[in-house]
Amino acid sequence: MTKFRQATTDDIPAMSKIRLAVRENMLPDPSRITEQMYRDYLELLGRGWVAETEDGIVGFSYANSTDSSIWALFIAPEHEGRGYAKQLLQLATTWLFEQGNDCVRLSTGKATRADRFYAAQGWLRERENATDVFYQLTK
Repeated sequence: MTKFRQATTDDIPAMSKIRLAVRENMLPDPSRITEQMYRDYLELLGRGWVAETEDGIVGFSYANSTDSSIWALFIAPEHEGRGYAKQLLQLATTWLFEQGNDCVRLSTGKATRADRFYAAQGWLRERENATDVFYQLTK
């Protein structure tokens, strides 16, 4: 059974491990996402959620309340395709809308599974550049 809950500082090592294990939207420089950034987005700059199964943390999302965006949404590669991303995205967007935001934004790698995922979830493509696409979702 999968449990979705608000992330805590104890979840940071598992979230970081998942972030570094993804096959697409990989970090060119993994050191640019620090443990402090994970901590800051838990409460100071936003909120995070995790999907937890008997295998432990298998996915996470973060909402950035300072600019009404999705800072992160990642699923462990071996747990993809089970609907966890949809639920984690819903938790993050619902929370941002509850904070009074009328529009939520995010960016992802162009022509990736994530790109197709956000389009399939009804997000509107705002613009793109050579490597990234920028989406928005309105209330």
